[in-house]
Amino acid sequence: MSQFETTSCMHDGMAMDGFLARPDGGKGPHPTVILFPGAGGTGPTFESNVRGLAAMGYLAVAASVYDSGADLSTPESTGANYVGLLERPELLRARVVEWFELVCAMDEVDESRVAAIGYCFGGKCVLELARSGADLKCVVSYHGILPTHAPAQKGAVLAEVVAFCAGRDPFAPMDDYLAFQTELREAEVVHQLTLFSHAQHSFTDPDHEGVAPGIAYDPQYHRVSWASTLALLDWHLKT
Repeated sequence: MSQFETTSCMHDGMAMDGFLARPDGGKGPHPTVILFPGAGGTGPTFESNVRGLAAMGYLAVAASVYDSGADLSTPESTGANYVGLLERPELLRARVVEWFELVCAMDEVDESRVAAIGYCFGGKCVLELARSGADLKCVVSYHGILPTHAPAQKGAVLAEVVAFCAGRDPFAPMDDYLAFQTELREAEVVHQLTLFSHAQHSFTDPDHEGVAPGIAYDPQYHRVSWASTLALLDWHLKT
């Protein structure tokens, strides 16, 4: 597997930065996974997941929805970028869709075998992608932000929606979880929701262990959710 290659996506005159890892062997087209990081951007665990997926035969594309060069160096600047997109939900959804369309247009991508994974804020990104009606196989949200400005509509969601949620997540409280469950059911979306009752926010990411109250890594739930995701990707993208 090669090292990361930089890539970028343009939307409405603004560039967004990303990178990708290619699988070994052949030019493709490859089954492809798009990964969206949390609000603070990428870190060692996220990058390890990108490399791991490439080693398993997927073209793995990491996508940021922030403007190129966005300052994520402090909690304050990161929060400003994050809140700025939360306050413009139509723009956020449009940027996620733009990334999906860019990836599908790559020569090495099999556009009939594309999935998306997101963590925290990235979880919201992949859920917005599914809600948009994008034609991908599945999306997987880990401890994602669940509310939306435009709920899923019956017959519009083509992807299977999978979400791993935490029962003690202050950023995705139980009311949000129950509302999300109702949204998917009423829209007749094919979905799987897993609630780890004792998990906290960011339970898949040791890089964020203890950075704030309500955030804690849990190796058991990390392992279980990742194993389930790999089985799902194998089913949708390789069978």
